[in-house]
Amino acid sequence: MSLASYIGCNVEIPFSDDHDEYNDFMYIGDCFSSVYNKQNVKEYQFTTPFVYEVSSHWGIEISEYMNPKTCAESKKKLIALCEIMDNYLEKGDYFELYSCWVGEEKDKRVGEITLRIDNLNVDLIEMPEKTLVRIEK
Repeated sequence: MSLASYIGCNVEIPFSDDHDEYNDFMYIGDCFSSVYNKQNVKEYQFTTPFVYEVSSHWGIEISEYMNPKTCAESKKKLIALCEIMDNYLEKGDYFELYSCWVGEEKDKRVGEITLRIDNLNVDLIEMPEKTLVRIEK
């Protein structure tokens, strides 16, 4: 099984391409999930019309119970994702982030948090899988 991360937003975002500066570390596009998985996360988790899979090689999860190296990578991925999304969001808009094992998109959430894109301290965040994260601009 694979941990997938999804974003939901109110604006269309282009898929990353081979020339994207974040492509090796963070990208927007299909990796582990199917259309069915994205439909489920949209229906059961998100409030926004557009859904994308994000990340690279592994989802974004920040938890004290994780391997420290993987957790540090997730923090960097979250920062990179916020930098990308900051270019697409208008003031007052938001995007949602949700990570879960592929196939568990319909499962009940374990929590919800709201963060500010301009005041993000990844060292203070606890974001285990199945947590809906709303990131506001």
